[in-house]
Amino acid sequence: MKNHDKVALITGAGQGIGLEIARVLAEKGYHIILNDIEESLTEEAIAGILKEAKGKVLGISGDSGDPAFIQEMVSLAEREFGKLDVAIANAGITLYGDFFGYSPADFFEVMRVNASGTFFLAQAAAGIMKKQKSGGSLLFTSSVTAHQAHKNLAAYAMSKAAIEMLAKNLVIELSEYNINVNTVSPGATLTSRTASDPDYEKTWSKITPMGRPATVKDIAQTALYLVSDEARHITGQNLIIDGGWTCISPSPYN
Repeated sequence: MKNHDKVALITGAGQGIGLEIARVLAEKGYHIILNDIEESLTEEAIAGILKEAKGKVLGISGDSGDPAFIQEMVSLAEREFGKLDVAIANAGITLYGDFFGYSPADFFEVMRVNASGTFFLAQAAAGIMKKQKSGGSLLFTSSVTAHQAHKNLAAYAMSKAAIEMLAKNLVIELSEYNINVNTVSPGATLTSRTASDPDYEKTWSKITPMGRPATVKDIAQTALYLVSDEARHITGQNLIIDGGWTCISPSPYN
């Protein structure tokens, strides 16, 4: 996949899926702007990626749910590279809670980071891409919880379903500017966070038709394709990456 000296911005990329997406793109020669809310994670991620990167790697730490900070990120891309080819809204938070006791504060924070952060990153990035003859690609990270109910995740699932509808609606708004927009919905995925649960891999291996949970590389390779030139005629779509779990949906709580 030819990258043509492309520039990609990835939020929530200090660890996990976002970090692996940044790493895969950097290995392909993309110039990377890597964001995480924690400065230490941003710096550590950049240090690791630089060893294999074929392009430039810049870091910017801050809250990707804040519209003012979002504008800072896309302005950095325009200032340093004169363009922005790919924007990946990967940052998100999960705040578990029983429906009857779920607090307004937790609800609005999930919506602010997940839904609002994605919306305003798409808006700001598309504003730059609109001026480019080459257009660009937007990719949002959704979740299987947007398709199958999970206990104590009503607000989170709602925010992810909203992201998928946003991608569909933006087809109307952005196609004329040669901007495509898609989402990926990871299922159970092995990350440093999920690895802290000693039963996680065993549980999900048992109930996943393909016999294992996803790796971050599984998700990153899909993202690489969806933002590539080879996928430019794909837009408004969601791709579930869960080893077939949503097809049969056995509960992990049994």
